[in-house]
Amino acid sequence: MPALLYDGSQNQTFRSQCSIARALEIVGDKWTLLVVRDLMWHGKHTFKTLQESEEHMPSNTLAERLQRLTSWGLVQRRLYQENPARYEYHLTEEGRSFEPVLLGIMRWGHENLEGGLFDPKNRQASSGQTL
Repeated sequence: MPALLYDGSQNQTFRSQCSIARALEIVGDKWTLLVVRDLMWHGKHTFKTLQESEEHMPSNTLAERLQRLTSWGLVQRRLYQENPARYEYHLTEEGRSFEPVLLGIMRWGHENLEGGLFDPKNRQASSGQTL
């Protein structure tokens, strides 16, 4: 897979040579991970549906996270309505490649924090729905 290309819209320099630290500068906060989760597994692709997630992310935070993910090539923004302009957000191939990381975090939470709605080991919800 090619390296992520940065589009230059922010003056980004990394604080560390460590790959983990660099990745965390892009996706290392809870809100960003929840946006990726919703785009990947919950079928939420508009600003409104992302904002309606049970965590109720503040709109300014959601806008900033979508912009960051888009600028790093993890999310693609597509115009679906012209007047007023409204966009859908979809993970790119690079964004979808983050799935094993989310599954690992989910697995850890499931095993150490008394379960959850989805069992990552079986890739199934408690309702029987498959990821």
